[in-house]
Amino acid sequence: MGHGWEGVVLKLMRGRDFTFTVTGAEQVTEDFRRVHLTDGGLLAATKGAHPTMWVRLWFEQAGKPHQRAYTLVDPDPAAGTFSLEFALHDGTASDWARTVEPGATIEATLQGTGFDLPEPAPARLFLIGDAASLPAINSVLDAVPDAAATIWFETAHASDKELPFRLDPARHTLHHLERRDAGAHLVAEVKAALPDLLGGDTSDAYVWIACDTVTTRALGAYVRKELKVPRNRVNALGYWLP
Repeated sequence: MGHGWEGVVLKLMRGRDFTFTVTGAEQVTEDFRRVHLTDGGLLAATKGAHPTMWVRLWFEQAGKPHQRAYTLVDPDPAAGTFSLEFALHDGTASDWARTVEPGATIEATLQGTGFDLPEPAPARLFLIGDAASLPAINSVLDAVPDAAATIWFETAHASDKELPFRLDPARHTLHHLERRDAGAHLVAEVKAALPDLLGGDTSDAYVWIACDTVTTRALGAYVRKELKVPRNRVNALGYWLP
């Protein structure tokens, strides 16, 4: 399958193509599925993986190429393996994840991923996301294991409360918030709590936001402009369109 005009653009931007092979899958909840893959040489080519590292998978939709981005879960450079996690809904990517069998292959492009922690390393994490960004949230927790963390997690399904977080009960606090009013409820709850939690000194904090694009834009602007958190201590990236 060709990648169409998007593939041409990614090539011009030095995107690198790989082919992954499925080795298995597991149903984490009724609305969330994990697929295990070999990496087609990706981790050797990149000399390992960084937190929140993501790739673009290529699917066919109505006869046309269609790409979606997914975060690597538990990448193992020595074995050349990782997993991908899918928040299941109606759509081509979810349909693929529901039915894919071991031995199936899928094409992928690596382009645009990156991650830099500020210096000094954060002692406090404030993470805001949903099921689509859960793999990235867990990778940030893994990357800064000694930091205290407060997590606001928006849930679209009752089963989202069963999703596996890599929490240290002594350091991490998780708040589940039902998705209401197209994300406005999450925005209001974070705005009500975050100023007091941050305090006046944000030099040891890191705020990471990855929700739908509208919610992410609203919270990112609030944290930077109203709470005055330095830009190098805020990462806000919309993961999906509402």
